[in-house]
Amino acid sequence: MVNKPKERTRLVADDYNPMTAPRYTDIATFMRAPLVRDPSEVDIGLIGVPFDSAVTNRAGARHGPREMRNMSSLMRTIHHVTKINPYELCRIADLGDVQLTHGYNVPESLEDIAEFYRKVHAAGTAPLSAGGDHSITLPIFQAIAADRPVGMVHVDAHTDTWDEFLGCKFTHGAPFRRAVEDGLLDPKRAVQIGIRGAQNTEEGWTFSIENGMRVIFMEEFTKMGVDAVIAEARRVVGDGLTYISFDVDGLDPVYAPGTGTPEVGGMTTIEAQTLLRGLRGLDLVGGDVVEVAPPFDPSGNTALVGATMMYEILCVLAEAVAKRKK
Repeated sequence: MVNKPKERTRLVADDYNPMTAPRYTDIATFMRAPLVRDPSEVDIGLIGVPFDSAVTNRAGARHGPREMRNMSSLMRTIHHVTKINPYELCRIADLGDVQLTHGYNVPESLEDIAEFYRKVHAAGTAPLSAGGDHSITLPIFQAIAADRPVGMVHVDAHTDTWDEFLGCKFTHGAPFRRAVEDGLLDPKRAVQIGIRGAQNTEEGWTFSIENGMRVIFMEEFTKMGVDAVIAEARRVVGDGLTYISFDVDGLDPVYAPGTGTPEVGGMTTIEAQTLLRGLRGLDLVGGDVVEVAPPFDPSGNTALVGATMMYEILCVLAEAVAKRKK
């Protein structure tokens, strides 16, 4: 006679919440938020864009979303400074990755990204994205700023307003030039913070300044101090709809070595966190953290930094979205 094993009851509570479970368990999603495919079910969608075919040098940012999801398991719910709990303010979920059908064709890939975000925008959902290289911000703007231009707080070592590279006008060094040209970004409501590093041409710096962008080079940032930079950023963007774009190479490479175009002499992580917290109260419509390239940082620290900055943006974005929905 064969003894049959006893039937076992699954020990999973009906109110199981992966966000409070041990961090090493369950499927990796951004911030351990639920995975949802329908953007109409959420107020803020966390989105991965694993695309880096528009880089001008070191590839690797295509791996950013996966590693940032993994490291974001270290995030918790309540912010220790502001006491914001974004999950109490808004319905937040991971909407998965943009599906890229033309990965080796930059214009076609950017259209894939734009089409994904058009659906998100049509659902009334605010996007918070993990790149990918910085070219992804242009198709996001094509979706969320099609009806009116937005302002921008841009943290980066580079202005990303160059024209073309090797015959391509859609590299990660050109998204904000294209966005201004297409009427998606209001340059007079755009501030670029942390700019530095030698260039072979001045065209990017010149385009930004001549079109009315407020460019805060890193040396000016250091002299002003974070609080003064926050005040200046708030003055520039004003009360209008504003987007936050955070390139991890805005940080000094000692904090974020895993990126395609590192530039020595950047911000510290606490300066960047303080800056993002200082944007609380702006009328935010979305944000992104880009250029995390895990292959250049086996320690995983750059992905952790990227996920942390994403959480900082999530907190201020959730307040803005909740305020608009009242």
